[in-house]
Amino acid sequence: MSGHVLPVADGRQTAREVWRLSHGHRLRLAATGVLGIVSTGVDLIPPVAIGYLVDRVRTETAGLGTVLTVTAVMVVAAVLGAAGTAVTIVLATRTYHTILATLRERLVGRAMTLPQHVVERAGTGDLISRSSDDVTAVADAAPAVIPALTVTAFTIVVSLGGLAALEWPYAAALAVVLPVYVLAMRWYLRTGPRVYRAERTAMSARAQQILESQRGYATVLGFGLAGPRHRAVMTTSWEVAVQSVRARIVQSMLSARLNLGECLSLAAVLVVGFVLVGRGDSTVGGATTAMLLVLRLLGPVNELLFVIDTLQSALASLNRMIGVVTVPAERNGSGPATTAVRLREVVFRYGDGPPALDGVSLDIAPGQRVAVVGVSGAGKSTLAAVVAGIHRPEAGTVARPGRAAVITQEVHVFAGTLRENLTLAAPDATDRDIRAALDATGAADLLDQLPDGVDTAVGAGGHPLTDAQAQQIALTRLLLADPELAILDEATAEAGSTQAGPLDHAAGAALAGRTGLIIAHRLSQAAECDRIVVLDRGRIVETGTHHELVGSGGTYAELWEAWRAGQR
Repeated sequence: MSGHVLPVADGRQTAREVWRLSHGHRLRLAATGVLGIVSTGVDLIPPVAIGYLVDRVRTETAGLGTVLTVTAVMVVAAVLGAAGTAVTIVLATRTYHTILATLRERLVGRAMTLPQHVVERAGTGDLISRSSDDVTAVADAAPAVIPALTVTAFTIVVSLGGLAALEWPYAAALAVVLPVYVLAMRWYLRTGPRVYRAERTAMSARAQQILESQRGYATVLGFGLAGPRHRAVMTTSWEVAVQSVRARIVQSMLSARLNLGECLSLAAVLVVGFVLVGRGDSTVGGATTAMLLVLRLLGPVNELLFVIDTLQSALASLNRMIGVVTVPAERNGSGPATTAVRLREVVFRYGDGPPALDGVSLDIAPGQRVAVVGVSGAGKSTLAAVVAGIHRPEAGTVARPGRAAVITQEVHVFAGTLRENLTLAAPDATDRDIRAALDATGAADLLDQLPDGVDTAVGAGGHPLTDAQAQQIALTRLLLADPELAILDEATAEAGSTQAGPLDHAAGAALAGRTGLIIAHRLSQAAECDRIVVLDRGRIVETGTHHELVGSGGTYAELWEAWRAGQR
């Protein structure tokens, strides 16, 4: 993977993945093909019947019986053809959507396990666009694409065969015009995919801007950034509009080329028919049949070629979806999983900036709680992300326990019941387990405030929760998940000082009996840990217990004094 975007699969990768997804459906696909050919073969009967009737009328041998017989044959053929076509489309649609559903599941599953550094580098909007806009584009293409790729494709093949069987000059006349369609498609396939990729990329950029504005709503208001953010969203939205107009222009130019091909096809067959009838090599009925076959053929040809427009857009989206599905799995760290945490000479930087971590080595014994402190920008959260495996170090090695959980200050309450929120990482937890965890973190009183207890809907559209309650839910969720390593990155910072005591108690309960790394925003938290690590500009400058560091008179002692002064 190169650059700063998620990969886009090429045609070969997409074909290989779709073939793999079709496993278990190939027999149905084969049956669909056979039924489609038979149905379109039946549809050849009406043009032949009409030609037969025309010849009988010209020779004055057509009676009422002839007319009734031809009419009955045409009606039966129409009913059988329509029924076969309907069943073909139903079978194709069911198979299409079954395969698409499987692809959706794989896309979401892979997206949820992508390394965070990969998602952050590409932008969350890109991933959201692929799992929403692109999925919608592929799904919405079904009504147009499925009939074209089943019924119309079979119609073209069978009609050309019937035309050649009638009189080969008719087929030859049509073949002479086919280069017009070929040139139109060559132009489109050279132009269309590039335009649609640009349109999808613009949609991703727009999604990223909208998402950032929504997530940073408080910051936007607090710093008066509504104007710049609005302009950024408008700029990306206009880019989407420009790319969409380009795509519609391509459609119009394709339509003009198809109209030219249609005009030339009809003219060519009419001229050939005139010559053949004049020479006695064909009858008027035969010429009529040929014209009806061409007219019947032109519609599917135009539909198939025009649906390429929709198909190209859908394929561009499909390539982007499969690009996510086929992202190779990578290890979260460069060292093996252990029961302890070991970092050796770790270096990490954001982009081309200076090192956020520079030669960091750290050991955390099993069951030990280590606090990381330092001024803003010292690299505390970066260290937590590297230990958690969210960021991959540029150099050095990282070893951590296999089961780790991270809680940041940006806690989230998912839309659903309280039970569903608490058991996200522990689906087998019983009511007794949930009650015990709530008691341990001091959040049991929350149940008395909820009308339906643990079955109360919370999150978006549900019972409103305070910041402190949301953080208690996050800490209770961690306790139920029972990881070997718990990383708290200022996990109790958002609720304010009035809730500091209860949240510190909840954090202590969540950390009990497990290895813990705490990014402390209150030094009272750090003082209760087994060991304290002081970071400055990405380097560890001090390490020891609270009493050792206060007594040494170094950086931590200065931070402690400043913090105590701020509490007075």
